[in-house]
Amino acid sequence: MTSLDESKPFIPLNIAVLTVSDSRSFADDKSGSILADRITAAGHKMAAREIVTDDIEKVQAQLKRWIADDGIDIVVTTGGTGFTGRDITPDAVEPLFDKRMDGFSIAFHMLSHAKIGTSTIQSRVTAGLAGTTFIFSLPGSPGACRDGWDGILAHQLDYRTNPCNFVEIMPRLDEHLKRGKAQAK
Repeated sequence: MTSLDESKPFIPLNIAVLTVSDSRSFADDKSGSILADRITAAGHKMAAREIVTDDIEKVQAQLKRWIADDGIDIVVTTGGTGFTGRDITPDAVEPLFDKRMDGFSIAFHMLSHAKIGTSTIQSRVTAGLAGTTFIFSLPGSPGACRDGWDGILAHQLDYRTNPCNFVEIMPRLDEHLKRGKAQAK
């Protein structure tokens, strides 16, 4: 079980939220608002927030801009993780990953199963590392966003979380990029 080491400082991260939807605007984007509220309430900085339609090229273009932006550490997407024809978020996000984070999907489904039972299998949540940017893709439902943030991300994005968290390894995330450049020479 995780614990919080209050002797460590809190390190705020720059987090962007991307809502993937053909039908949402900022006025009615409940899931994006839930994530934005939780991010700022936790003490992190809301680095950017956008809504992009369910189009692989548009989603990838926005993500690539944020991956290239040194001012963004984390991207959390919401929406488009299901199985309908317009649900393309994992298809857009996963090709950008240098490293997949299979454990995120497993942890999310365990958490979700306790709340909604077998319906959790209808979500293709995914996560990974693109360059030095962590990307977490959550479903579009407000409940799933609350569960994903409260049950997983709030802990893993807090430097004080023991036994380990993503913040403590962030200074070393570019090792795989440097190794790739050295091998190319």
